[in-house]
Amino acid sequence: MSETQSLPYAGLRVVEFTHMVMGPTCGMVLADLGAEVIKVEPVGHGRHGDATRRLLGSGAGFFPMFNRNKKSLALDLQTPEGLEAVLRLIATADVVSENFKPGTMRKLGLDYDSLKALNPRLIYVSHKGFLPGPHEHRTALDEVVQMMGGLAYMTGRPGDPLRAGTSVNDIMGGMFGAIGAMAALAQREKTGLGQEVQSALFENNVFLVAQHMMQFAVTGQPAAPMPARISAWAVYDVFKVRGDEQIFLAVVSDTAWALFCDAFGFADLKQDPRLKYNNERVRARDWMMPILRERLAAYSAAELAAVFERHALPFAPITRPQDLLDDPHLNATGGLAPMALPDGRTTKTVLLPLTLGGQRPGLRLPPPKLGEHSAELLAELGFGAQKIDELLAQGVVQQA
Repeated sequence: MSETQSLPYAGLRVVEFTHMVMGPTCGMVLADLGAEVIKVEPVGHGRHGDATRRLLGSGAGFFPMFNRNKKSLALDLQTPEGLEAVLRLIATADVVSENFKPGTMRKLGLDYDSLKALNPRLIYVSHKGFLPGPHEHRTALDEVVQMMGGLAYMTGRPGDPLRAGTSVNDIMGGMFGAIGAMAALAQREKTGLGQEVQSALFENNVFLVAQHMMQFAVTGQPAAPMPARISAWAVYDVFKVRGDEQIFLAVVSDTAWALFCDAFGFADLKQDPRLKYNNERVRARDWMMPILRERLAAYSAAELAAVFERHALPFAPITRPQDLLDDPHLNATGGLAPMALPDGRTTKTVLLPLTLGGQRPGLRLPPPKLGEHSAELLAELGFGAQKIDELLAQGVVQQA
């Protein structure tokens, strides 16, 4: 059995109309799990495929990260021929996924109500800013919902809201879209019918901060921003050490405290009755932590890491994202896979953080060039070679 045949969604066809991060993440998850994911990209009328392909700066990694294991079909959907081609494709699909502004797909006649008549078994996943309600027509971005959904408040210092350092809602919202598609596929096995699935940035963000909402509901005390929080553990912090290095160290139980003190010869702290239990150490942080910072500053980060690892105490280096490309654990365990970029260069990409039967779902296709699979897909849909050539010449179809 080949790798593709052994993956759980082998044989599943997904057609996606997506850009940026949220929608492509949904398709990437399904593609990594074996689905054939066909990315329909707009061409003609000044459009040149998914605009995410050309983003600079912080967006430069979006397209190569979230569009692996996919095929690209480049069509002008504002022409009758382009629309005919995509409707033929959808008739063969199990899932359609989209993340455009509300109303965009309806204008094209590609909304769920229009398509379910064509394909009653179709599962239609919409990724939006908000689920249906008062805000559903507002334009949302990850940063917008982080600000209005409490996450930026919790991440920043008091009075200084700060967005999280990655596209947490876009990525997790796409994952919930994929989970919804999986649930709908399971239900289709029972009913024979598809359904519409919706995932949204704002509601995803609220789910992320729900633990803080519940903290207030249970205790009556508002959750403080993370930099100002009262930690549940006495030693749970970043330490500056020799050579201006930094390292995160944690001592989260009374047993761990004894191990920590023994490891570094802090007998005075171990025997201090004011520090015997974790809650007492939390209350003593104002005078205890300066002592620990002064004593540990004499060590290098590597020396501290070695002691903490030897005694099974939690620690972490402060790592930059680019350093993870050379991380020994990721490289040894197959968490990174070599991949060709659309411009021909090669790099490593990060695989899904799970195993199936002890194996990481891997890379079958690199991120596609614009229209790379247009001709083969149209031929499969019944378009003859002469007709495909005509559509290419007319600009209705683009082939890499």
